[in-house]
Amino acid sequence: MRLCFLVEEHYRHDGMPNEVVRQLTAWGHEVDVVRPGGSLLRMTEVMGAGTHDAWVLKTVSGGPGLTLLEAAAAAGMTTVNDARSIRGVRDKALAAAIGRTRGLPMPTTYAVARPELLREIPASEYPLVVKPSDGSSGRAVHLVSSPGQLEPLLPELAGEGLLIAQPYVRNSGTDIKVYAVGGELFATERCSPLHPDPAVRERRVPLSAEVAAIAAQVGAVYGLDLYGVDVLLGPEGPMVVDVNDFPSFRQVPDAAARVARAVLDLARAGGTPVPPPAPRPRAQALSVSIPAQVSARAGEPL
Repeated sequence: MRLCFLVEEHYRHDGMPNEVVRQLTAWGHEVDVVRPGGSLLRMTEVMGAGTHDAWVLKTVSGGPGLTLLEAAAAAGMTTVNDARSIRGVRDKALAAAIGRTRGLPMPTTYAVARPELLREIPASEYPLVVKPSDGSSGRAVHLVSSPGQLEPLLPELAGEGLLIAQPYVRNSGTDIKVYAVGGELFATERCSPLHPDPAVRERRVPLSAEVAAIAAQVGAVYGLDLYGVDVLLGPEGPMVVDVNDFPSFRQVPDAAARVARAVLDLARAGGTPVPPPAPRPRAQALSVSIPAQVSARAGEPL
């Protein structure tokens, strides 16, 4: 197969997706890597119908890669993930609206185009977590304890575009990151960006049936195949606080091979979801099956 990976400069030297590209090449597939932020793109001719079996995106939010992926989708080509699904989670304000409407446990979310409008949020909602709607990698995320603490932050937030604010979910200081790949879920625990603690090492943890069901629901709600979900275990139960398309898959065993198989399966299926039977997540399991769009083959794909 011939695949095109759109890789932003931010991820140029990262293991993901470079290890996936190496794995696919080792299996005999042809992979073209395009760096949207470092190339002159002649958009009227960049999409050649039928030149690639699938296009895969690994870029930062707000980067030009998603425009290219959407152009490929408009030309009728297969994309991983679906371009419309990626847009639905890259905009965190939109993702919150979609998620709450579809029954996902998510915090109340406010959106403002100008930072000073954050002053209108009732004091009863504090502490607040404020971040850019198109943010990624923990950029410009602030825990604001009171309306008075908000004021000095307003100039710093002025250049961040659309902002969202959510009431802080009280937690132990660690996040549960659930990765979905090849029809399985893998859970890791890591230090929250709001509570940096160098002593907390990211590690795989057991995945409860409740969190597994929520993570599987995230894929169905947003139409994602390869994704990550940030979950906080708050006083009212698990709460989804972020969703990422094509995350790092850190701590996932044989991550490069698993992701490579999933990409190939989706390319073969033309990006069309092929739902298997409903999942039966097991409490305290390190990984569980989910209703993935395509199940990865056990053997080496060629």
